[in-house]
Amino acid sequence: MASEQIAPTKSNLLRVKERLSTAEEGYDLLEQKREILVLELMQKVGQVKLLERDMASRVATAYPALKRMLVTVGRERAARLARNVRYRFELREKQVSAAGMKLPGLEVRLPAAELKYSPANSFAECDETVLEFFEMLKVCTELAAVRTIAWRLAREVRKTQRRVNALEKVVIPAARDTKVYIESALEERDRDSFFTSKLLKRKAGREL
Repeated sequence: MASEQIAPTKSNLLRVKERLSTAEEGYDLLEQKREILVLELMQKVGQVKLLERDMASRVATAYPALKRMLVTVGRERAARLARNVRYRFELREKQVSAAGMKLPGLEVRLPAAELKYSPANSFAECDETVLEFFEMLKVCTELAAVRTIAWRLAREVRKTQRRVNALEKVVIPAARDTKVYIESALEERDRDSFFTSKLLKRKAGREL
């Protein structure tokens, strides 16, 4: 790594040392932050996997329930009953604490499951289907929320990793090389001054 092109003076050496110290402290802090973010991300990935399995299980029971209902009720009556089923969902962004940071997350609030059709037209298969799909919807919204947080964490990990790499591979090596360059130049200058001073003293002694 090439050193910076700056004058080899004591004041510049002090500034480079301060910059190097700040960069090394920043690197340590960012590395700790990256490790914490990775742990948080892995935890969220684990939650996503569990919810995906739960989702697959819900799908495996919900769609067979729908098929049984269609066989029992018929498609036309099922379509009429479905028109009476309406739910209002509250979807909003919320701040989520992760690795000591506030990240934008997703919150979905579902109403309670209701059977909104006439008891005269009610069938056990209809009730089962509504409840099965409602439970599947709850898992689906929870999965979306956790995936959103995981995606935000992954993006933060990448951003932090880029900053860590920049400090490790560019900023700190350049500052170290510049420090060595200035120290070497100052030492060489001191040696030259010392030898010049000795020569002048010898010359002055001979003249006396």
